[in-house]
Amino acid sequence: MEGRLVGHDERVRPVRRRVKAAAAAVASVLALSGCAADASGQWQRMGLPEGATEEAPLIGDLWVGSWVAALVIGVLVWGLILWAAIAYRKRNDEMPAQTRFNIPIEFLYTVTPLIVIGVLFYFTMQHQDEILAEPESPDLTVEVIGQQWSWTFNYVDEDVYDIGTTTEIPTLYLPVDETVRFELNSPDVIHSFWVPQFYMKMDVVPGRTNSFHVTPNQLGTFAGKCAEFCGAYHSRMLFNVEVVPAEEYAAQMDNLREAGQTGQIDAPLRGAYSERPLNEAGSEE
Repeated sequence: MEGRLVGHDERVRPVRRRVKAAAAAVASVLALSGCAADASGQWQRMGLPEGATEEAPLIGDLWVGSWVAALVIGVLVWGLILWAAIAYRKRNDEMPAQTRFNIPIEFLYTVTPLIVIGVLFYFTMQHQDEILAEPESPDLTVEVIGQQWSWTFNYVDEDVYDIGTTTEIPTLYLPVDETVRFELNSPDVIHSFWVPQFYMKMDVVPGRTNSFHVTPNQLGTFAGKCAEFCGAYHSRMLFNVEVVPAEEYAAQMDNLREAGQTGQIDAPLRGAYSERPLNEAGSEE
C-alpha cells in the first residue's frame, strides 16, 4: 500500500510542476501585454495603430466592420460544422438515407455569399469615394517623388523642396489641422507612399500622377515607408513625418529657403539610381 501511494505521489508531482509553470507563463504574458498602454485600443481597432488624421475613421470603421462580419460568418460556419458532425454522427451500422440534392440548402449557400459580398462591396465603395474625394481648396499641396531609393518632397505652395538619400532619411513637415493634398510621382519604378498611422497607402507610378488628401489632427512624429518592393535598397526607402504647429511649419520652410533649396524638383529629370541630392536644374550637385 505504501509503495503504491509513493508511486502515485511521484506521478502527480511532475504534473503539478507543469501546471504551475504553464500558469506562470500565462501570467507573464498577460502582465507584459498589460504593460502596453495601447493594448486595449489595439484590440478595439483590430490591430491598427492609433489614427492620426481626420479621415482615419473612414478606413478604420471599414476595417473593423469587415473583421466583425468575418468573425460572425466564421462562428456561424463553425457552428454548422459542429452541429452536423454531432447531429449526424454514426450511431449504428445502418446506411443513412442518401439525398441527391437539397434545394433550400443549395439556395442558402449560393445566395448568402452574394449578400455578404454585396454588403461589403457597397460599404467599400462608399468609403473609397469619400476618402478619394478631392477637396475644393486644400490648405497646402506637397508633391511626393519616390525614386530609387529615397523620397523627394516638393512643398508646392512654399516653392521649396527637400530630398532624402539612402543614407539620410528625409522628414516631411506638415501643419496640424490643415488639409494637405499629396501628388505622387515616380521617375523610375512603382513605389508606394505609406504612413501607417494615416491609414492611407497609394502607389507611386511612373508616368502617372496619383493623389489623395489627409488632414493630420495629432501632433507628433510618424514613420513612413515604401510599401512596394522597388529594388535592391527598397528597405532604405524610409521617411519621417513631423506634424507640427503652423508656426513651426513656417519656420521649417524658412530653413529650407536659407539652405538654398528653393524651386521644385522635376521627377523625370532625376537619375533613377542616384543617391546624391539634385539641384534645381535636376543635375547632381
